[in-house]
Amino acid sequence: MTNRTKKGEKGPTAGHGSKFGVKQEAAIEALLSQRNQEEAAKTAGVSKRTLNRWLRMPAFQAAYREARRAAMSQANARLQQAASAAVSALLKVMVDPGTPAAARVRAADCVLARGNQGLENEDLHVRLASVERTLELAKTPDARA
Repeated sequence: MTNRTKKGEKGPTAGHGSKFGVKQEAAIEALLSQRNQEEAAKTAGVSKRTLNRWLRMPAFQAAYREARRAAMSQANARLQQAASAAVSALLKVMVDPGTPAAARVRAADCVLARGNQGLENEDLHVRLASVERTLELAKTPDARA
């Protein structure tokens, strides 16, 4: 094994402050946008073998995981923006007498289920915050006296 690296595979040759090379950055982008690893490798301009080797590297895995998180975070934000319209659509279907009964029942069931799920999530959040506060208080020297 030699200390030399192939251009774009390793080292501080990346753009935008990244520790990856341009090819590795392109590979991560391609992995997010292509149907499979073979197409991602082709789009990034590397062999599938090179891409597979990068995918075994902890630093590349971490960067890829972070890129996936960022993409999903953006998608979730868009879904949250559409939530109000989705609720309006459900409520419209639920109360429209011209809508088939099965669709109205399904909409009503969805409204009830999501409403209950929201309450359960809020309750869990309150309980978790209480447990965290209790644990923090237990760590203070005054609490042990």
